[in-house]
Amino acid sequence: MDMTTPAAPLCRLADIPDGGVLGLDPPDPAGDALLLWRNGDAVCAWLNICPHAGRRMDYAPNLFLFKQGQLTCAVHGATFALAQAGLCVQGPCRGESLTAVPLRVADGMVWRD
Repeated sequence: MDMTTPAAPLCRLADIPDGGVLGLDPPDPAGDALLLWRNGDAVCAWLNICPHAGRRMDYAPNLFLFKQGQLTCAVHGATFALAQAGLCVQGPCRGESLTAVPLRVADGMVWRD
């Protein structure tokens, strides 16, 4: 008999504004803070860490510099195109990308794979 507890969903799809972002802190302090971006019924996720200096992307918990599909690091000003797999298109880490996190959407819920 399998005694493992099934993983809980990260959030509901409806928790992420369509075309917007949502930051999630892990329930376990040793876990990863995530950044989720919704485009219709699709959701992409990355670690909430700028590849330039390893700092969080938000300027306060779940408050991001985000406009027209581009996310700007609050610390160094690097700009990432989320529709281009989180590619840095401007700033000190140009050409690098945010670290992707695999997930799936099922029955209106977002799950980490």
